[in-house]
Amino acid sequence: MLAARYTLVYALLMSAVVVASNFLVQFPLTGTLWGISLSDLLTWGAFTYPVAFLITDLTNRQFGPAIARRVVFVGFVVGVALSFWFSAPRIAIASGTAFLIGQLLDISVFNELRRKAWWKAPLAASLVGTIIDTALFFSLAFAPVFAFIGANDDFAIGQAPILGVLATEAPRWVSWALGDLAVKIVVGIVLLLPYGALMNVLKPMPQVPARTA
Repeated sequence: MLAARYTLVYALLMSAVVVASNFLVQFPLTGTLWGISLSDLLTWGAFTYPVAFLITDLTNRQFGPAIARRVVFVGFVVGVALSFWFSAPRIAIASGTAFLIGQLLDISVFNELRRKAWWKAPLAASLVGTIIDTALFFSLAFAPVFAFIGANDDFAIGQAPILGVLATEAPRWVSWALGDLAVKIVVGIVLLLPYGALMNVLKPMPQVPARTA
C-alpha cells in the first residue's frame, strides 16, 4: 500500500517535471552574460529537467529498481501524452525517447554504485543519464536529419558562433545542447544537497538492502 502511494506521488512529480521541461525548452534565455548572448546558449528547460533524475534516484533508493522503472514508465507515458498538448509533436517525441533511455541508464548506473559512498550513485547516475539524454533530445528535436519527425525550427538550425563566443559557427541547437548540458551538470551536483537531506526521511523499504546509497 505504501509503495503504491509513493509510486503515484513520484509518478505525478515526474510527469510534472517532464511537461514543464518540454514546454520551457522551447524558450531560449534572453539577455547577455559577460558579453555572451544567452539565446545562443541556453533554454529554460535546462534548469528544471535535472529534477527528473533526482526523483528517479530517490525512488530507486527507497523502493529499488523495479519501482523506479515503473515510475519512469508512468512518467514517460503521461509526460509524453501531455507534452503533445503543451508543445510541438517533434519536441514531445524527442523528449520521450531521450527521457526513457536516459532514465533507464540512470537506474542501471545507480544500482551498480548504490553500496558506495552515498553521493557516488546519484552523481554518476545523473551524469551518465544527463549526457545521453541531452545528446538524444537535441539531435532528435532540432537536427535537420530528423526532419521526418516534424518541421525544422529555423531559429534552432540557424548558424551562430558556438557557445556565442567562438569564431567557429554551428547551428544554434548545438550551442543549446552544450549550454544545457553544462547547466544540467551543475544543477545535478546542486541537487545532491536535497538528495542527502532526504536520505534520512525516505529510507529504503525492507525489500531494499539496508546498506544502499
